Amino acid sequence: MSDKATDTSEAGKPVPFRGGGFLPKSRRIIAPIVFIVLIGLWEIGTRTGIISPLILPAPSEAFTAFMDLVNSGLLWQHLAASLQRLLIGWFSGTMLGILVGTLIGLFSVARSSLQPLVSAIFPIPKIALLPLFIIWFGIGEGSKVATILFGTFFPTVIATYGGIDNVDRGLIRMGQSFGLSRLSIITKIILPGALPAILSGARISAAIAIILLVAAEMIAAEYGIGAYILLAGSLMATDQLIAGVAILSCLGLVFAWIIGKAEKYFLKWRA
Repeated sequence: MSDKATDTSEAGKPVPFRGGGFLPKSRRIIAPIVFIVLIGLWEIGTRTGIISPLILPAPSEAFTAFMDLVNSGLLWQHLAASLQRLLIGWFSGTMLGILVGTLIGLFSVARSSLQPLVSAIFPIPKIALLPLFIIWFGIGEGSKVATILFGTFFPTVIATYGGIDNVDRGLIRMGQSFGLSRLSIITKIILPGALPAILSGARISAAIAIILLVAAEMIAAEYGIGAYILLAGSLMATDQLIAGVAILSCLGLVFAWIIGKAEKYFLKWRA
């Protein structure tokens, strides 16, 4: 009787849920705390002399330089110029990259002809090609947009055909056995299955686009965050330089937030 009672009591215990699948949960309060602590330590280090203000100004000084930029009205001119170049270059490079990556992932002729080209050109530093783009497209907007487009194109191509290659072949065979057309298999099985890799590639290409934007704007640009940073560096105005870098960091956060929202919307099936 005692053994049966023990078994019954153990069987009645609630079993914790173990099917979470190692899905990380967002703790939104942690990120602001990390930023506040780091900025606070930076401010204290500068004020106490541990960090030389000539090398790294205090965050409060950088914020003052940022507010001067806002009050002068130059912030919107710099931001408008940079965002126009960034959005046109990144969006065009991403769309072309998805198209070419899809062709490589689906068609043997495209894979045989284009994949070696992508592998050969991708390691070339795109900043090194900027003088060539200036010769081709002039010193105006064309060369700047082309640099960003070229830099974002290749990681998107690789992410796209890599994602297509990783789609479960069993799902494709199942679609074929049910008599789905090739177009239906591509649109309903292959591309949705490759979408996580494509969006991850978009995160990487967005960061690359911001890096190339700064490099392109440092050559003969009147307005733009890169031009502002270059001018601040030449004048040894480190507070303005840090303010410009902080603006770029905010741009990166905005892009990451937008892509994160896209992932939540398009990848609901993955939860």
